[in-house]
Amino acid sequence: MRAHEDDFRRKGTNIAAIGLGDNQYAREFRTQAGITFPLLIDADRKAYAAAELKKGSLLGLIKRETFAARERAKSGGHHQHKLGKNPFQLGGSFIFGPGEVDIFAHVSQNFGDNAPVSELLQSLS
Repeated sequence: MRAHEDDFRRKGTNIAAIGLGDNQYAREFRTQAGITFPLLIDADRKAYAAAELKKGSLLGLIKRETFAARERAKSGGHHQHKLGKNPFQLGGSFIFGPGEVDIFAHVSQNFGDNAPVSELLQSLS
């Protein structure tokens, strides 16, 4: 997302991320990941529960999709950061508009299942 922050801004939107952990973990992650947009902390997983985000499993780590996602991430220059409080928590990508409008929603089904940035940007057209 950090590489496309300007693309989102040109479409009149802002990016924010929600992560697990504490303030120290968030500071380390921001530094390591090089993100400049807001990183909110949801240590109690309330936003994750409200969005009905799923949790992965040990078996999910050995699935073909996980290996493919890991290779895509490595080839893109990404790496695994320090494990957080809930390493099996899966994520999601959402775009909300004014007036409580849900423009886009993607709930990750497995590790590495992220919404393509192109789909996120296209939903803003």
